[in-house]
Amino acid sequence: MSRLEQLKARRRVLIQRCATDRIELAERLAELDPFTMLRGAAAAGGAGALRNPLAWAAALAALLFIGRTREVLTFVLWVRSALSVAGRVAQLVRLMTQLRAPREAPAASREPASAR
Repeated sequence: MSRLEQLKARRRVLIQRCATDRIELAERLAELDPFTMLRGAAAAGGAGALRNPLAWAAALAALLFIGRTREVLTFVLWVRSALSVAGRVAQLVRLMTQLRAPREAPAASREPASAR
């Protein structure tokens, strides 16, 4: 077999492999489609999970944010920062209430003067 024939045979094998990979990739992408996933969950008896309003809200939010990666990351980081600040404020308020609370007298000064 000449070098050219070997290259042609290798090319045919690679084209066939690409075709099978393309078909497999199309099948996997079809599985990731949100509508297909919802239909599959309903058909599999997952109707109880589909009745949960939180699941519907999450699915709706996911559909709204598809393709908006930058906005989603900005929102998530903003929420994270807000929660961090809220936690620090709660710690500060707790510390301030502890500092302003009346202090108990030491045990020695609690004794009546006549008992000394």
